[in-house]
Amino acid sequence: MTFRLSRRSFVVSAGAAAAFTARPGLSFAASVGEDAKLDALFTRIFNDQLLLSPEEATSLGLDKGAMAILRSRLSDESAAGREASIAQTRTAIADLARIDDKALSSAMKVNLDVVRYQLEQRLDGPRLGVENPQSPYRITQRFCAAFGVPDFLDSTHPMESVEDAEAYLARLAQLAKAIDNDITEQREQASRGILAPAWTLDLALLQLRKLRAPAPDQSSMVQSLVRRAGSKGIAGQWQSRAEAIVRDAIYPAIDRQIAMIEQLRPTSATGDGAWRIPRGDEIYATALRHATTTNFSPEEVHKIGLEQVAELTAQLDTVLKAAGYTKGTVGERLAALNTLPEQLYADTPAGRAELITSLNAGVKKMNALLPRAFSTLPDQPLDIRAVPVEIQDGAANGYYYSASLDGSRPAIYWINLKEVADWPKYTLPSLTYHEGTPGHHLQISLAQKSDNIPLIRKTGGFSAYSEGWALYSEQVADELGAYDGIEKAGYLQSFLFRATRLVVDTGLHAKRWSREKATDYMVATTGFTRPRTQREVERYCTMIGQACSYKMGHIAWTRAREKAQKAMGAKFDIKQFHEVLLEGAMPLSILEKRIEERTAAALKA
Repeated sequence: MTFRLSRRSFVVSAGAAAAFTARPGLSFAASVGEDAKLDALFTRIFNDQLLLSPEEATSLGLDKGAMAILRSRLSDESAAGREASIAQTRTAIADLARIDDKALSSAMKVNLDVVRYQLEQRLDGPRLGVENPQSPYRITQRFCAAFGVPDFLDSTHPMESVEDAEAYLARLAQLAKAIDNDITEQREQASRGILAPAWTLDLALLQLRKLRAPAPDQSSMVQSLVRRAGSKGIAGQWQSRAEAIVRDAIYPAIDRQIAMIEQLRPTSATGDGAWRIPRGDEIYATALRHATTTNFSPEEVHKIGLEQVAELTAQLDTVLKAAGYTKGTVGERLAALNTLPEQLYADTPAGRAELITSLNAGVKKMNALLPRAFSTLPDQPLDIRAVPVEIQDGAANGYYYSASLDGSRPAIYWINLKEVADWPKYTLPSLTYHEGTPGHHLQISLAQKSDNIPLIRKTGGFSAYSEGWALYSEQVADELGAYDGIEKAGYLQSFLFRATRLVVDTGLHAKRWSREKATDYMVATTGFTRPRTQREVERYCTMIGQACSYKMGHIAWTRAREKAQKAMGAKFDIKQFHEVLLEGAMPLSILEKRIEERTAAALKA
């Protein structure tokens, strides 16, 4: 998973936009005719989107030159900002409709189909009365400006010069307005019955109070600037200036948000799934379609999940028995394995450091194996970091931030170390292969460096494609012999975990399961600890449908590979199969079609 960017609505002058468009290297090198016309349109659409999303510009390393003004801005999260983004999307779709797709090359036709699909999805939420069907609530334990902006400033905003430090302060000064926008929007949503479950709001309150607790000069928002500026020798009155912003603007805004949540909390409808809000069934069906890029119904996904759980449980039973673990259900045996002292890192700073060191060793081990299955390898560096303590209560267990396009910031693989006991040693390799290589880091890095796709596609994504690939990567790691001993059980447990997500997500949102029932089911099935599992379930309650993208995507990747292997026989080359990554992320239906076309072309060669 990657950082949730804001809605993009700051606009700069036409001159700045024109200067940005003219920058070399940002546009796909299309040939002539309608291809070139579409390429120019892609560039304009991408630039327009970027102008409305300063955080994304910074994340990509494109807030430079004529676009340096974006480095000191946050996206407009107000109703006006949302309308600007919707209008921009509608204009882009209308402009794409004027392209003569019959005159396009096959590669550009794929690009058109993918971009149009992505743009059209953006209008589904507003039609249903929410911004995004997969994230229908304005404030949750995971999402709001008060959590997202400080994390972004600390992890992504650059700090190399006085200008960067000034830009940090400028963005910090805008956080109070962003928090007030959240308050206004959440009140409006609540008036229509769209409010996160009460326990979600309790978790949000817990984190807001934790963020608010330090004296202003000790706030993480202040100390991040002081620490990073100091490490670069950037002189200035950074502490006193940041402290004044936090004390006089941000803390009062957080107080207003806390008061608003406390006032609204009693009005939150009972239940945990999307069914509890107006048009909830429609919202969930749309969220599931967006997350999986398929048209499977909730009932069909639930059935697939139950079948996958049964199959993977049987495989794990065999592996565990071979390792001498024979007593109890598979879930009970895994739970017992999770508590063995030799499987646990110490719950201390030294233990956490040792865990991070082991993850880096896993990346190094896999990188040595990659040439056996991949012709093109990533060159972007990868950092592994613990999730900041300020947000770990509501954060996912593991996630990935891509590197900037200009190479100024590495990719980051984050791991939530709130509970070290959540991470038995045998489970960590599969996580590393999922988040690092050959998972998210390899897939996203290759798309970023690809010469085969326009920039608008290098930076866009589809959860089913990317998460399906990351789960498939855990399988590739097994094929490369990367798991030692009981680590094979960790790999299968990871697959079982993703299969239970199909059951639980549809259970919560379509079958009206409670958070407790979903947690009980996952703990019993996977053997994961209850605190870790509950954080997962709480994520599914507020980020609906996305949990289904992993296994549904994996099924599509493996089905496409099996079909290619059957068609090509001895001519099948796993390295060439994986080169499809250079074509960028796409909906699963388009992916399977492209692999069929690549297979046919290879057979003719």
